[in-house]
Amino acid sequence: MASSFLSFSLLFISLYTADGFLNFVTARCVFNSTDPKDIELIYSYYYNKLEYTRFSSSVGKFVGYTEFGVKQAEYFNNDPSILAQWRGDKERVCVNNVGNDYRNAVTKSAKPYVILSSTSPSGGKHSAMLVCSVFDFYPKKIKVSWLRDGKEVTSDVTSTDELADGDWYYQIHSHLEYTPRSGEKISCVVEHASLREPLVTDWDPSMPESERNKIAIGASGLILGLVLSLAGFIYYKRKARGRILVPSN
Repeated sequence: MASSFLSFSLLFISLYTADGFLNFVTARCVFNSTDPKDIELIYSYYYNKLEYTRFSSSVGKFVGYTEFGVKQAEYFNNDPSILAQWRGDKERVCVNNVGNDYRNAVTKSAKPYVILSSTSPSGGKHSAMLVCSVFDFYPKKIKVSWLRDGKEVTSDVTSTDELADGDWYYQIHSHLEYTPRSGEKISCVVEHASLREPLVTDWDPSMPESERNKIAIGASGLILGLVLSLAGFIYYKRKARGRILVPSN
């Protein structure tokens, strides 16, 4: 199968424990398309985290990885009914579910969001550096570029690869080293399948980043204070309506 693939686990974990010993079985489908020939079913048998026997639909039989696993695989492989059942499970377990997985997850897309920040360059001929960080996008393919006064910048630009977050989403970071000029406009441009048009984020050098962060934190604190004050006022009014006033003699 191709080196780039997707997989999901469908099961099916059978657990047997006694005095801290653990024996379990997992099943997973590995695929890079909905074509049955590109789908592989793998059953793995584990004992205390060590895989000792595996069935692969691509191989068509069991393979042992330990002394006990070799004996177990030999026993299974000599039983035609077991092999027929496991081979048929590729159709029942994987082929019938991979299509749903593609429709519900793989073909979906997630729009990225961008954070544009400044940092100190490690060295070189320029005195400033901008970082365009793009987060939470899917699928993986994306293009990040820079504009300076409307013209694309191709020199002094470095980028990371698309970094997997481990939850189907990706992130990427692009760096632009430059020497600031008065009145210039620098933008980070993101092109992605989830966007109808390029996402353009302009850099605002009018205020240092540390000052913008202080304002953002202060504004957040102010909003939180107002919310808490409003909640306290509402609580007080509700309690006041429930009181019964007894006139004094």
